[in-house]
Amino acid sequence: MEVRSLEIRIIKANDLRVVNLINKMDVYAVVSISGDHLNNQKQKTTVDKDAGPNPNWNFPMSFTVDDAAVHDNRLTLKIKLLSDRSLGDREIGVVYVQIKELFDSIVQREGGGDDTGNKEKFGSYSVRLSNGKQKGTLDLAYKFGEKYNVESLPPLPPHSAEQYDEKGMKAPPVMAYRSTFPAPSSSYPPPVDAYPPPPGGYPYAPPPGAYPASHSGGYPPPPGYGYQPMQPPKKPKKTGGGKVMAGGAGVAAGLVGWWLVGTVIPDV
Repeated sequence: MEVRSLEIRIIKANDLRVVNLINKMDVYAVVSISGDHLNNQKQKTTVDKDAGPNPNWNFPMSFTVDDAAVHDNRLTLKIKLLSDRSLGDREIGVVYVQIKELFDSIVQREGGGDDTGNKEKFGSYSVRLSNGKQKGTLDLAYKFGEKYNVESLPPLPPHSAEQYDEKGMKAPPVMAYRSTFPAPSSSYPPPVDAYPPPPGGYPYAPPPGAYPASHSGGYPPPPGYGYQPMQPPKKPKKTGGGKVMAGGAGVAAGLVGWWLVGTVIPDV
C-alpha cells in the first residue's frame, strides 16, 4: 500500500461565535481524518487562554494518509473548535476540508506533477455552526510528503507516537518501576490474633485486701447466707485489781500442790 505524510499547522481563528456569557473563551481545536483505518486517533492543540473569538495556536500535527484514498476523495479533514470550561467544554464550530482538495491545490501549484515535494501551502476556511450557518474563519498550513510503500518499512515500536492529554498538552512518558519490596512469603509468623489462649484461660488474681476466694472460685456470700464474717479478737480490759487477784490465785494453787505432794507421798 502506498501512503504519504500530511503535515498540518493549525495557525489561528478569527471572529468565532462567543459561547461564554461572562469570561473570555479559552479555545482549542481537535483534529481528525475520517475515511480510512490509518487515522483513527484525534490530535489536539493547546488551549489559548483568554483568547475570546480570535485564538492563536500555530500548532503542528502530522498524519499518514493512503495515497489511493486521497485520489479517490475518500478522506475528510475535520477540525472542531471548542471552548474549555470547568463545567464542561462547549463546541464553537467545525471546519470540514477534503484531503483531495488540499492535495490538488499543491499539485496545481507545482505544475501538475504527482510529486508534491516539500512545499507548504496556506489556506483559510469557514467555520460552520451546529445550525449550518457560517461564523468565523480558520487559517492553517499544510504540506504532503512523497509517497512510499508502507510494507517496506519496519514496524514502529509500541507507544512511539507522542501522547497528548485532553487539553492538547504533551503528556510525559509513562515509566515502569520495579518494586523494591520483598514478595510475600509463607514463612512470616501469623498475626497475634492467630495464637490460641492458654488452657483454662488466664488465672484471676484478686486485688490486695479483697475477700479470699472460696473453693468454687467465686467470692464468699454476703452475711446472712451461711457465712459468718471474721471478727477481730477483743482486747481484755485493763483493771489493776484483776491482775492482783489472778496472781494471788496462782500462788495459792502452787502451795496447795506442794502440800498434797508432801502429805500423800510419805503415806504411800
